[in-house]
Order: sequence, then C-alpha cells, then structure tokens
Amino acid sequence: MISQFLLNIMFVAYVIAGIGLVAYGFNCYASIYLFLKNSRKVRLDDRKAILQFYRTHTMDSMPMVTTQLPIYNEANCVERLIEAICAIDYPKEKHEIQVLDDSTDECLEVTTRKVKEMQAKGYNIVLIPRTDRKEFKAGALKAGLAIAKGDFISIFDADFVPEKDFLLKTIPYMVMDSKVGLVQGRWGHLNRNESGLTLAQSIGIDGHFVIEQSARSWGKLFMNFNGTAGVWRKQAILDAGNWQGDTLTEDMDLSYRSQLAGWRMKFVFDVIVPAELPNDINAYKAQQFRWAKGSIQTAIKILPKVLKAKVPLRVKIGAFMHTTHYSIHPCMLFTALFAFPLLAFYEPVKNMPTWAFIVGFAFIFLAAVAPSVLYFVAQRSSGYSGWRVRMLSLPVLMSLGVGIAVSNTRAVLSAIFSRKGGVFVRTPKKGAKKLSIYSQKFPFEAVLEIVVGLYCFFGLLEYIGAQKFIIGPFLALYAVGFLSVGVLSLMHYISSILEAYRYSKSEAAAEESSIA
Repeated sequence: MISQFLLNIMFVAYVIAGIGLVAYGFNCYASIYLFLKNSRKVRLDDRKAILQFYRTHTMDSMPMVTTQLPIYNEANCVERLIEAICAIDYPKEKHEIQVLDDSTDECLEVTTRKVKEMQAKGYNIVLIPRTDRKEFKAGALKAGLAIAKGDFISIFDADFVPEKDFLLKTIPYMVMDSKVGLVQGRWGHLNRNESGLTLAQSIGIDGHFVIEQSARSWGKLFMNFNGTAGVWRKQAILDAGNWQGDTLTEDMDLSYRSQLAGWRMKFVFDVIVPAELPNDINAYKAQQFRWAKGSIQTAIKILPKVLKAKVPLRVKIGAFMHTTHYSIHPCMLFTALFAFPLLAFYEPVKNMPTWAFIVGFAFIFLAAVAPSVLYFVAQRSSGYSGWRVRMLSLPVLMSLGVGIAVSNTRAVLSAIFSRKGGVFVRTPKKGAKKLSIYSQKFPFEAVLEIVVGLYCFFGLLEYIGAQKFIIGPFLALYAVGFLSVGVLSLMHYISSILEAYRYSKSEAAAEESSIA
C-alpha cells in the first residue's frame, strides 16, 4: 500500500505536470496566431526587399563572407557538403570556406583529400583540424572565427546541402539592416520519404520552422539560431561574448546572448536548405537528448538575464516557453506514471465527480491536439506538395513524441542536476555513400521504455475497468508511444549490428581480393 504522504506528492506532481502540458499546448495556438497574422505581409515585404536590393547592388559590391563547416566523423557526408558549398553562387574572391574538422576516424583523410581537390580548382577553402575537441562544436567555430576574413559567417553542418543562391538570398538582409545579427534559413529534407520515421520527423521539423520560428521572428520575440543553415554577423557573435561550450546547444545560447546585447534575429521563410534526417530511432533519440539537455542548460544560464532585461513581458514569457519547451517530456512521463496509483489508491481521485473529469479532459484535450493543429497548419503553409498524404503519418509523429519522453526526461534532469556541459554526441548520417558504419551501444533505455509502455497499458485497463473512460485515450497513446519507440530502438540496434557485420565482411573480402 502506498502511503498517504507519497500519494499527496504524486497528486501535486500530477497536477503540476498537467498544468505544464496545458501551458505548452496553448503556446502552440499563440504561435499559430502570430504566424497567420504576419505571414502574408512579411513574406511579401521580404521578396520586395530582395528585388530592390539587386536593383542597386552588383556582385562587386557584395561583402566578404566566411563559410564555416564544423565536421566530426562525417566521412559519409563531408564530400557532398564541400561540393555544395563550393558550388554556391558568390564571388570566389569574397567567399572564404573553413572546414573545421575535429574528426578522429577516416573522415579527416577524406576531408583533407577533398579540400586539396577544391583548392586546385581555385576555391578559397582551408582545412582547420583540431585534436582536442575542446568545447566541441562551439570550440571549433570559435577557433575558425579568430582567423575568419569575412564580416559575415555562414554555417552548415555536414548533413546539409544548400542551394547555389543561399548567400545571395540571405546576405542582402544584413547589408540592408545593420542591426540584424543573424539570418536563419528554413530546413528542408533530402530523405523525407525514406521511411515512416523520417516522414514523421519532417512534419515535426516543418512545424518548428514554418510556424514557431516564423512566429518568433515576425512576432518580435526572441528566436534562436538552429546551429546550421544561417548567416551570422561577426560583430554580433563578438558582442555576445563569442561561442561558449558550457551548454550542448551553443547555438541557442549565443542567440539569446546576442539578442540581449541588442542584435535582432531574422527568419527567412522562403530560403530552404535541404538536410538529411536520421533514419535510425537511436540516432534520433541521441539528437533529441542533446537538444533537450542543451535547451534546459541554456534556460538555466540565460533566463535570469532575460527576466532582468528591459524587454516586454510577452518577450520574457516567450523566452521561458521557448527555452524550457523540452520540459513537456517530464510532464508526459509523470502523468503516465502517476495515473494508475492515483486512481487505485487516492480517494479524491477515485471519488472525483464526473463533471471534474470532463472539465479537466476539455483543457487537456485542447492542449493535446494543439501540436497536431500546428503541424496541420505548417504542412498546408509549407509550400510542399502532397501535404494531405503526409498528414496521414501524424499518428506516427504523436507516438514518437510520447515515446522519447523517457530519454528526454533523463536529459532534462541531467541538465538540472549536473553542472557540466556534457559530451556532444554526433548524430550519424548515411550521406551520399557508406564509407564507414558507426557503431552503437546497446540501448538499455529501450528496455525501460517497453516496461513503461506495458505499465501504461495496465493502467489503461484499470481506468477502463473503473469506467473512467475520459483518461483512456491518453493512456492508450502513452502505451503505444513507449512500446513503439522501445521496440524500434531494439530492432534498429540489432539491424545496425548486422549491417556492421556485413560491412566488415565485405571490407575483408575486398582486402583479400586486392592482395590476390
């Protein structure tokens, strides 16, 4: 039997988690409102501004730009990236390219060879390797910035393939407005339809960029650099205190420090940069863990400064909801874990009148469907064809969002209770070719996810037995989400082991053939 004190604690935690879910859900509606209110006018004004810029400017008048490519063990992608960057339509003499390679495997050899090849073709490209990985990506970017020749710094991760006109569509905004410190492009997708996982991810990313980034930028709220597919003004980076590696989201950290220093951030909706989505659930979870932990670290570091800053209250509220967004996952997990014991042993819940359940359900339902409404509006407004068909994968995305709650809760708690920045774990990508197979550790967390999923299923049966049908749909979603992600994690791990074995066999066969 659970003690009354412990049940009281569970009830308080359950209520707080429920309020959190409602708050973050209704924040989606606020973002949708800001997007719909400003979309037509801002996008039209941006197009007019670009046309006007090129009526009065020539290529000879364009400023010096340094493009930084932070690389770490990306042998599968690095050649494709370098080729895409060198193909960008911008005066060669005004486009410096820095390949910031911290690799510890064969990637450095591939990068070295490719850089020499492009140098021979006349491109202003240089390789800047490091061996200590101090401050990870932030440290690499800082090292390159110290010797960068450009006043504007564009940044691309290894899995991105920008269009040739990227700089021509972004630099003008910074030339026209001297207070713009960052121009952020929208992420596109190279492998959207590769699997149900990549399709679901693409919908989630579209929701973030199409709605959330647009709403923050156009609604004059604080927004963040997404770590890639953007252009910084060098002075904005320096005024903010340069890159810092004490969080795992150095991009969000720098963005907030820069805006607190008086610089503005601009999101350009119509500049789309395609990128590769991870097709491995464990790689995706590692990516989300890094973003979740880094966001909370940034919130702890930055929010006190935001709250003291002389900015409107709505900006402070927006910053809080933005930087703490991943707290939604502990809220999900706590409601999932505490639902059953509260029903079974807590008298106030057992005897709660039906009307109270209905009122609570109404708020929770409105909050629960808010992300789906956001994704629907994002897909319809994205400009991509076939959005109606893609929306059929929305249940997959919902299950995915719930299923990673165990992993992301661990990330949030790690950020709160650990003073260290943490290890920057890369997200492996397949790239244009398979030069290597990156190994994975056994996903012990998947076992816990399956256990939680079974627990939620048991709780669902208990609620149905008690005729509390209103809570049923949420527990059903929790059960499906945790079980799906847990099982997929184990399946992908086994698949990666088999793939690595086949790869090693083929390598051995090729070596024997060459010797013969």
